[in-house]
Amino acid sequence: MKWLEISVKVDAEAAEAVAEVLSRFAPDGVAIEVRGAEDATLENVTVKAYLPAVPDTSPIQDQVARALWHLGQIYPIPAPTFSFIAEADWANAWKEHFYPLRVGQRILIKPTWREVEIAPDDILIELDPGMAFGTGLHPTTQMCLMLLEQEVRPGMQVLDLGTGSGILALAAAKLGAGAVLALDTDPVAVDAARENVQRNGAAEIVTVAQGSLEQAIGSFDLVVVNILAKVILALAQEGLAKRVRQGGRWMTAGTIEPQVAEVVTALQATGLRVTERRQIADWVTLMGCKPHPAR
Repeated sequence: MKWLEISVKVDAEAAEAVAEVLSRFAPDGVAIEVRGAEDATLENVTVKAYLPAVPDTSPIQDQVARALWHLGQIYPIPAPTFSFIAEADWANAWKEHFYPLRVGQRILIKPTWREVEIAPDDILIELDPGMAFGTGLHPTTQMCLMLLEQEVRPGMQVLDLGTGSGILALAAAKLGAGAVLALDTDPVAVDAARENVQRNGAAEIVTVAQGSLEQAIGSFDLVVVNILAKVILALAQEGLAKRVRQGGRWMTAGTIEPQVAEVVTALQATGLRVTERRQIADWVTLMGCKPHPAR
C-alpha cells in the first residue's frame, strides 16, 4: 500500500494553523517538523499529513490546495507539495525531523521517541504530534509558557481555557500548581489533552473536560486563555472576570496588534487590570490581575 504525503513548508507562526487545516483531511493526525533544531526561534518548519493513496488522488489534492489557499488570504502560505511513499516508510517518515524544543528558562518539550539530555531543573513535557493546537512552536504558546514560568506558585488553582493539546495545563502542573482545570470545546482536543496528561503523569493535578466558562465552577488563582481575540471578547462578556479570584492573575494570548486596544478595553470593563504586555511578531499576550475591592 502507498500513502499520499502532503507537505507544506511554513514558519512557526503559521505551522499550527496549517496543521489544523490538514487535520480535516488526515483524521489520524499531522506532523509538525522542525528541521535540525532545538531552538524555538527557528522558522524552518514543515507540516505533513498522510492519507491512504487511492487510484485517483487529484480530487483530494484539489480540496487540500483550495483549503490552504483560503488560509493564505489571512497569512502567506506556500502551495502544498504531494508525493507518494511506501507502507514500510510511512510509520516513521514524519518522525525523523521532529526535535525537542526549549522554551523559556526551564521548559523542555519533546516527542516520546526522542532521547534528550535533561538538566536537574528542567520542566519536561512529552508531546507527540496530533491534531490539537499547542506544540510550543506558535508565538502565543511560547509567550504563555514563559509567563507561566514567571507566575505559577506552589499550590495554585489554575484554569486553562481552550487547552488544545494541554501543553499549558501540563506546564502549570509541572511548575507546581496544586490543581489545573483544562477545558476545550473541541472533543478532539479534549481527547488529545487527556492522552498527554496521562503520558506526563499529571492526572492527579490536571482535570480535562469539554466545555468553556460554564464548566469552570468557582474562581481561580490564575486563568489562562490562549484563544483568538474574538473568543476572548465573547468570554469577557460571558463572565471571564468572575473566574479570576480577587487578587488573582490572568493572561490572554491569541491577539494580534490591531486587536489589542479592543481586547484591553473589554477586559478592563469587567474589572480586570492589565499589568504586562509581551509581543512576538504581530502576536500580543496580555497579563494582569483582578484587584481587591477598594475599602
